[in-house]
Amino acid sequence: MSQRFDTLTALLNHGFDTVIDVRSPAEYAEDHVPGAINLPVLDNDERAEVGTIYVQQSPFLARKIGAALVFRNTAAHIDTTLRDFDGGWRPLVYCWRGGQRSGSFGWMLGQIGWRSEVIEGGYRSYRRLVNAALYQQPLPHRLIALDGYTGTAKTELLHLVEARGGQMLDLEGLAGHRGSLLGQMPGGQPSQKAFETRLAVALSALDPARPVLIEAESSKIGRLFLPPSVWGAMKTAPRIAITAPISARTDYLVRAYDDILSEADSLMTQLDKLRPHRGHAIVDGWFERIEAGDKPGLTRDLMQQHYDPSYDKSRLAVDAPVIARVQASALDASGLDRAASEIERVLMAGVQPDPSAI
Repeated sequence: MSQRFDTLTALLNHGFDTVIDVRSPAEYAEDHVPGAINLPVLDNDERAEVGTIYVQQSPFLARKIGAALVFRNTAAHIDTTLRDFDGGWRPLVYCWRGGQRSGSFGWMLGQIGWRSEVIEGGYRSYRRLVNAALYQQPLPHRLIALDGYTGTAKTELLHLVEARGGQMLDLEGLAGHRGSLLGQMPGGQPSQKAFETRLAVALSALDPARPVLIEAESSKIGRLFLPPSVWGAMKTAPRIAITAPISARTDYLVRAYDDILSEADSLMTQLDKLRPHRGHAIVDGWFERIEAGDKPGLTRDLMQQHYDPSYDKSRLAVDAPVIARVQASALDASGLDRAASEIERVLMAGVQPDPSAI
């Protein structure tokens, strides 16, 4: 029996005990329905082999060989991963397009007595719902962007506001990247599709009637692009401008980016890419700081000679009202707590432009 979902919210709130993705591990790794486990009925090599036979030899032969592999692998899953589920278990199964792989798997589970159903249209129907939410429909949420120079602890402030009961969307966390040339994070970035799944799930958990704090970003985080609905809403979102002395920003970044600042060879490789933009003399100066082990000096120079000028240039293209300015004299625990408290106050007061905004 197939289950049809007409909205992303309906699919995310499916009500089944377990969602099972029977596609190959490579397909699953690229992206999958949130919370799904991977029980492939064909592994990567088997899927490629059956596809080759289908094209080069015979569709009938491919289906026959594929069927043998599918039922053999399904039996193995039943005997291992699924062996302890009782008779009341309700699994929801899908493959690429709701066809033979999920149909065969779901049928066998049903023969055992489990109340299994298959997602109509498979993963492709799920992707259509994600695409509609992020590419075709306007975002229903009221975004407020936290804006400021690099090193003003914007991401940390998002989480502090959330801890106080506010709503926030951490795009850098979802994208697995800190949003700059030196923004690599452990584990790397997900695929574009997986990023969009993370984004869609995060948005679905937010109340559209309440403001959502988001960090002001460019349209690209690392190698990933913000979908049009999010980027469009972000460009015009009212802004809270956070400022801090460069000394405080330097101290904060030296702590936050210590992993990157400690890898001299990798750091120099990344910064070397900026020679066409900043010139040899400036980049050579950065290299001297690295070789001397001067993390604070390097961090301060990078802000003054690269990040701050880039921010000033990009800010000129933004036509969004500033609703408040928050000055953080320090970015230690107490300073961040005070800044988060002020941001929370602004969010609760509503979104009226700051008359002093330039």
